[in-house]
Amino acid sequence: FQCLVCGRQRWGNRLAPQARGWVQGLLSVFDSVLWSEAFGSFPGAVSRSRSGRPGPGGGPTPSHAPQRSPLSSLSLGPHRIPGIRRCPIDGQLSPEGQRERDRLLHGTKNVTNSSSLRLPRQNSDGGQKNKPREHIIDCGDIVWSLAFGSSVPEKQSRCVNIEWHRFRFGQDQLLLATGLNNGRIKIWDVYTGKLLLNLVDHTEVVRDLTFAPDGSLILVSASRDKTLRVWDLKDDGNMMKVLRGHQNWVYSCAFSPDSSMLCSVGASKAVFLWNMDKYTMIRKLEGHHHDVVACDFSPDGALLATASYDTRVYIWDPHNGDILMEFGHLFPPPTPIFAGGANDRWVRSVSFSHDGLHIASLADDKMVRFWRIDEDYPVQVAPLSNGLCCAFSTDGSVLAAGTHDGSVYFWATPRQVPSLQHLCRMSIRRVMPTQEVQELPVPSKLLEFLSYRI
Repeated sequence: FQCLVCGRQRWGNRLAPQARGWVQGLLSVFDSVLWSEAFGSFPGAVSRSRSGRPGPGGGPTPSHAPQRSPLSSLSLGPHRIPGIRRCPIDGQLSPEGQRERDRLLHGTKNVTNSSSLRLPRQNSDGGQKNKPREHIIDCGDIVWSLAFGSSVPEKQSRCVNIEWHRFRFGQDQLLLATGLNNGRIKIWDVYTGKLLLNLVDHTEVVRDLTFAPDGSLILVSASRDKTLRVWDLKDDGNMMKVLRGHQNWVYSCAFSPDSSMLCSVGASKAVFLWNMDKYTMIRKLEGHHHDVVACDFSPDGALLATASYDTRVYIWDPHNGDILMEFGHLFPPPTPIFAGGANDRWVRSVSFSHDGLHIASLADDKMVRFWRIDEDYPVQVAPLSNGLCCAFSTDGSVLAAGTHDGSVYFWATPRQVPSLQHLCRMSIRRVMPTQEVQELPVPSKLLEFLSYRI
């Protein structure tokens, strides 16, 4: 195809057909104006303040930073919900922003009446289909972890020797996995409240659960017994593999978007990456100075965020183990000895937004921080006491945070349309790991952008 720099026909025969199509699609975005900007500074890339003055989130003072659109909802304060039974977040989403985002990103229109924003629930009562129902589930013990999963019919069980199964999970069936204090995992039908499976093998608290995103109903559990266990719910909950390598408690685990890789984090600075096709360890990531308690992959799988008690959130390249970004929650950064102790800035949770540009972190300094992956200071902060965990909604429009007292707080997240360059980058990185990207015969500046080094 035609090079946008020199105008000559080149590169076409040196790329695999799939890679050729992706790269051609990306380069077509960079017209003459954007290309010139790319080699100076990409749209959205900004100069970073190096004044050294601490800001509200532990980084440089925002007044010295470039101005960006603030999170407008934060000025209104979070919406507190006692307990976790009801989530009345209707009305906090901007209809205009939803329509514009969907039009630009998906070419579709968004229905904006208030009823469409509510979470639909199935109801066995045909006469009251529009009336939500609640199921109170008695798990019989303290619940430490939750995970929702649903089936895709095309995804078959990995157990090929058994033709009969006790359960046939339908595509419209929603499952809830609960990890208990006694080491058991119970699988429930969300719409009926019926107990389907009782998985018994862990000997300590089940700290985290995660389903594979591909709809295969592969469930991974992380426990204080220093192991991760892989369960196949389509094979009636058969335990397929025990992943060993942690020398202490395992706090959290997360699948990559394509379900090929698993990250697990735990005490003693542990961050492990696992190949979920072969169930082998890929590598151990080293850099934290204290227990690592949370992890999350970016939507394209090119980045991995980990949160630690050492006051830091690291953004890694999971394909080579490099640390690409560091988000500190204490300024100036603590020494390794202080970071490894009781520093009053333990980071409890981290979550990637659906747009791949923002992450949220929650720390013991009574703040929730919103970050952009291309800036080393928080773009906005919000007060929150006794925070434990945070997560973005599926469409990334809402951030929820849970606290020690059983309350859940909600914030509306940034309403902005990602740049076309970033959308193309995410499309490429969904199918190409870092090693393949580095082999592309494209300018070095473009390689740095595709590798998230700009």
